[in-house]
Amino acid sequence: MKKINIVLHEPEIPQNTGNIARTCAATGASLHIIRPMGFEIDDKKLKRAGLDYWDKLDITYYDDINDFFTKNPSAINNTYYFTTKAPKAYTDITYSDNVFIMFGKETKGLPEDLLYRNKDFSVRIPMRDTIRSLNLSNSVAIAVFEILRQWDFEGLCEEGQLTKFTW
Repeated sequence: MKKINIVLHEPEIPQNTGNIARTCAATGASLHIIRPMGFEIDDKKLKRAGLDYWDKLDITYYDDINDFFTKNPSAINNTYYFTTKAPKAYTDITYSDNVFIMFGKETKGLPEDLLYRNKDFSVRIPMRDTIRSLNLSNSVAIAVFEILRQWDFEGLCEEGQLTKFTW
């Protein structure tokens, strides 16, 4: 079975994490959060951004990045690191059936030593060079839907219904 694993390395803003949780619930992706976080799990802003989807979410917390890789050995050579600094675009990748995509904290991104050690797995979302970065939750959604597009949106509802009319 195909699986997207979204990994947030030390997220700082509860609304972003809540929005990402909602994206996970809508797409069937798993959410992995590496501590420390800049907020508490019971933060109202986090819960509000995720709306009522928390019961539909597969979420795991880790003490640090070593804890994450210890508990997910398949992620060692199967994680793509999203950064504004990478030489390769995220669309240049053909994503595997059980992929991990990692995003850094909102203010600093991923640690440079991690990126340096994983140059071949570091990717960027192209944007104008006068802008520092995209919003974290938007970046996650862009990446997730590229992977799903490559997988022909397998497992997702591809048809909606109007409330008052029929197509």
